[in-house]
Amino acid sequence: MSNEAFDGIILGTGHNALVLQAYLSRCGLKILSVDRAELPGGGLSTIENPQLPGIRHNPHAFFHRAITSMPWYRELELERHGAHFLEPALNVAMLLRDGRSLQWWTDPERTIDSFAEFSGKDADNLRRWMEEFRPIVEQILIPEAQSPPLAPDRRRELLQKSLLGKRLLELSALSPLEFVTQEFEHDAIRAGLLFFNGLREVDLRLKGFGHAIPALLASPSKAQMCIGGSVKLAEAIVADISQHGGEIRCSVEINRILTSNGRADGILLTTGERIQATGFVASGLNPQQTFLELLPDSITSKRLRQQAQGFHYNLLAPLFGLHLALDAPPYYTALERHPECSEAFMVILGLERFDQFHDIVAAHERGSIPSPVCWGACPTRFDPTQATENRHAAFMWEKLPYRLHGDAEHWKTERNVHGKKLLEFWSQYAPNLKSGTVLNSFSLSPLDTECTLPNMRFGDLLVGSFDKDQVGFNRPFSGAGTYRTPIEGLYLCGGSTHPGGNITGLCGYNAAAVIATDCGKTPWWNPSDIETKLSAI
Repeated sequence: MSNEAFDGIILGTGHNALVLQAYLSRCGLKILSVDRAELPGGGLSTIENPQLPGIRHNPHAFFHRAITSMPWYRELELERHGAHFLEPALNVAMLLRDGRSLQWWTDPERTIDSFAEFSGKDADNLRRWMEEFRPIVEQILIPEAQSPPLAPDRRRELLQKSLLGKRLLELSALSPLEFVTQEFEHDAIRAGLLFFNGLREVDLRLKGFGHAIPALLASPSKAQMCIGGSVKLAEAIVADISQHGGEIRCSVEINRILTSNGRADGILLTTGERIQATGFVASGLNPQQTFLELLPDSITSKRLRQQAQGFHYNLLAPLFGLHLALDAPPYYTALERHPECSEAFMVILGLERFDQFHDIVAAHERGSIPSPVCWGACPTRFDPTQATENRHAAFMWEKLPYRLHGDAEHWKTERNVHGKKLLEFWSQYAPNLKSGTVLNSFSLSPLDTECTLPNMRFGDLLVGSFDKDQVGFNRPFSGAGTYRTPIEGLYLCGGSTHPGGNITGLCGYNAAAVIATDCGKTPWWNPSDIETKLSAI
C-alpha cells in the first residue's frame, strides 16, 4: 500500500493526457499519469516490423494536421525535445484509374490548377471558398478549437453579431453532403472533397457540419508527418514532463477512482496500491470507462450513468490497416501521366464517383466490406530514418465496419484474408508490388484498434461521434462539456471532449487552463478567451 500523494492524477497517457500533464507540471504541480499500455503516447505509436527490425510502422496516427501551428507545440518547446515535422508540397493525390490525378498542394494555386483540369467552374468555386472562409477559420474556428466551449445559446448570440459569424452559422446549417452537391459539379471533385475533407471525420449526412469542408479548404495547414515516426511527438512531450517533475507509470491497471465525501481524490490499482490526489483526478478515457467502469454506482447519479452509457461512437471511423516492408517504394502507373505524383504524400485509391459515399455507408450499416477505397503513404520516401538502408515502409488504410458480419470477432479469421485482397487491389495501381518488392506485410483490424487502445471503443479513432449533439459544450454530454464533471475533483481531458478526436492535443490543452485555475494556479501561458475573441469580430 502506498501513502504517496500527488497534486493530480491523470488516467491514460494518450497525447491529450500528456499535453495536460506537461502544462500542469510547468505550473509547479506534482502530477502522475498512469496507463495500462507499455509505453505512453496512445495513438502516437511507432512499431518495429515484426520480422524485419529497423523498418518502422505507424499503426494508428500518421497524418498530423497543423501540429506545428498548435500553441502547445510552440509553448512546450517540443522541437527542443526532438519533435520535427515535414509537410510535403504535394500533400494529397487522388489517383483515378484513367490516369488522371486530383491534387491538393500546400500551394493553393497549384491545387486550383489541378481542379481546373477537371472543371473550370469548380476551380473558380474552390478559389472563392478559400478566400471567403479564410477569415472565418482564422478568427472563429481556430480560436474556438483552442478554448473551452461556450454554451450553445451564448455562442449563437455572439456569432449573430458579426458578418463572419452569421456566415458560419448559415453554412453550418447544412450537411457536408449538401454543401458539396450545391457548390461543386464534377463527380470526381465531389467524391474527393467528401472523402478527403469529410468522410474520415464525420458522417457527411449530418446537418450542422456544412462548414467543415470549406474550413479545411481554407486552412493553410495541410497533412504533416513526424520525422522518426509518430512516437517522436509523444517522446518529446514526455521529455518536457520529466524535465518539469512529472511522473508517468505504464503497465499498470486501474481498479477504480477513489472518492471521499463525493470528491475524487485518488485511484486504486489492481495490485491493491492506493495513490492519493490532493487536487484532482483527470480522465483521458472514454465516458463508459470513466463513469461506469471506474466509479461505483453509489457515487454516480442514475442520470450520469445513463448519459455515459448513451455516449455514441462513429459508425464510419474504424480503420483497417495494411502495412508493408518493401525493397522499393510503390510505383504507380499514374506517374506516366503525372510524374509529380512520385512526391505525393497521401495517396487515395479507388475513389472515382460521388455515389461511392452512399455505398460505403450502406456497407458499414450492414457490417459488410464495401468496394475498396483506401488512402495511405510511403513514409520512407520523405523520412529514410524509418527504415534500414534502401528499404521502405508503406501502408494503406480503409474505412471498414467494426462489427464485421454482425460480430467484431469475425476479424480474427478475416483480417489476414482481407489484407491479401487489399494488397491485390493496391497492386492494380502500383504493379511493382506484385514483383517481389514486398518483403513482409501485416494487417490490423478495427478490433485490433480496440484491443490496443480500449478508449477507442468499437475501433473509433475519434473517441466518439459528433452526432446526437455530442459537440462543443455538450461533448461528451450535457454537464461535462467544459472538462469538469458532475463529480467534484474529477475532470475529462480525452478525445471524447471538445474539440474531439484526431491528433490535435487541444482537449488536453483546453483542460489545462480549466484545471490550473481550479487548483488556484495562474496559467503560465496565455489561454484563449473565446468570448472576448468572438465579441471583437
